[in-house]
Amino acid sequence: MPSPRSADHPAVPPPQRDTVDALISQTQRLRGGLDAVRRDTVADLGGTDDAQVRWQRALCQLAVHQLDDLDRHLGELREGLLADPPGTNDRTGKGTEADAAETDGGTEADAGVTAEAPAASDATGRGSLLSRVGSAEWNLLSDEVTWSEELCRIFGRDPGDGGLTLDELPSWVFSEDQPILTAMVTDCLVDGKPIDGEFRVVRADEAVRTIHMAGEPVLDTDGSTASMWAVLRDVSELRRSERAVRESRDTLSHQRRIARTERRLAVEVQEAVLPPWRGSLRLPAGDGFPGAGPAADGAALDLAAHYLPSESSAQIGGDWYDALELPDGRTLLSVGGLTGHGVTATCGMAMLLGAVRGMAVAGIEPGPLMGRLNQLLAVSSQPALVGAACGQYDPRTRTLVWAQAGHPAPLLFRDGTGRPLRSPDGVLLGATTGAAYTQSEERLEPGDLLVLHTGRLARDAEDATEQLLALAPRLTAAHGTQECVRTVAETFGDEPRENDACVLIARVTGAGA
Repeated sequence: MPSPRSADHPAVPPPQRDTVDALISQTQRLRGGLDAVRRDTVADLGGTDDAQVRWQRALCQLAVHQLDDLDRHLGELREGLLADPPGTNDRTGKGTEADAAETDGGTEADAGVTAEAPAASDATGRGSLLSRVGSAEWNLLSDEVTWSEELCRIFGRDPGDGGLTLDELPSWVFSEDQPILTAMVTDCLVDGKPIDGEFRVVRADEAVRTIHMAGEPVLDTDGSTASMWAVLRDVSELRRSERAVRESRDTLSHQRRIARTERRLAVEVQEAVLPPWRGSLRLPAGDGFPGAGPAADGAALDLAAHYLPSESSAQIGGDWYDALELPDGRTLLSVGGLTGHGVTATCGMAMLLGAVRGMAVAGIEPGPLMGRLNQLLAVSSQPALVGAACGQYDPRTRTLVWAQAGHPAPLLFRDGTGRPLRSPDGVLLGATTGAAYTQSEERLEPGDLLVLHTGRLARDAEDATEQLLALAPRLTAAHGTQECVRTVAETFGDEPRENDACVLIARVTGAGA
């Protein structure tokens, strides 16, 4: 079955901020217009005080609440659009209660009863605002109770059974909400205060509904309270949507905190593992391992490197570059990268780079070294695919012995032109056990420039290679490797990249260089 996000059913794009701003402006204009209608209604009706007037006044107040809720939710949506990192959609909650689609409720874990279920359908239609609003009046003089049909349906009662008295109503209310109802009714009947509050009720079918009650006392001619009148609104779906908004916002905040923590850890691991040198470096340095002799004819390497982040600065990858003087006077050069991002990738990179250095110091040649790295990944608790190139440069013979694992070949620049080195056999590390890795040898000349890169300078590794080769005149004419690195960084700095990238540049020094 095709995915609902297939080409036939494209994913709905997230709302744009301009669209949300326009909706907020419309909502605020409606709110201002409603205030004018409410003032006009009060002025036209004058001192009239009957059920119809109270109903109209309550509906106006209800509409005000709805528009205020809509304005608040749209404002939260706009803030979510501003706060979201690239590629993140904050789809939290729904709009107002009037917009929320009513669905059958499940089990309310904390209440121990059936979760809030939608009110029954009626002539006005399931989900209609009026089907969730009813009125009630309790006459204190005659003990008469008058409930609208809508209110009976909200409570799951047959309109023919009539409404609940003020003595019966608390038995339908959650025990922890009963003091709220009692205080509202007492304040209204004794002190003449208006009613405005919420409580939860459990219907006969064990469905839970959240009710907002707004009312006022109806005074007799002598000023005493004759009855209490109220509008009761089923706000179950609204509160459910608000809970969904809060929960999803909390979840999103938690995920962002985790992402920030993981990114900080990934950066710390990366900075701790990658070579600390800045600017250019000369190897062999002559003061490295004991017993390492000086380079013949001064044919050392002038080195510089650069790390280029991905488009999303939040994604730290497992790419590395490295240069290390070995005990026998040779120089280790390596670049590579793991699949994935975050702490897992950087920790995997740290493990591999440590293994590369250790085996090179132990005198293992690049080809066998790649084979043992592949064996290491085969038994790793966190399997990964790794592309890498590793070379060992001997300054006495000016030869580079190197091997690769599913990785772009180093580029050799000489006399204003560039070419890739002939690649020895080698598949991605971690792709298959028992893979064989051969090695190649290249004799270098003074002034030669080697460029090793992780292939992720551009979206396509072949494009990156072609762009680097096109820089041959500028790179060979540069005064030093640091200038070469700046040239590469300027060329690829604005290039769209899904992953991090590294470039390591080495120039052979000596006579004629």
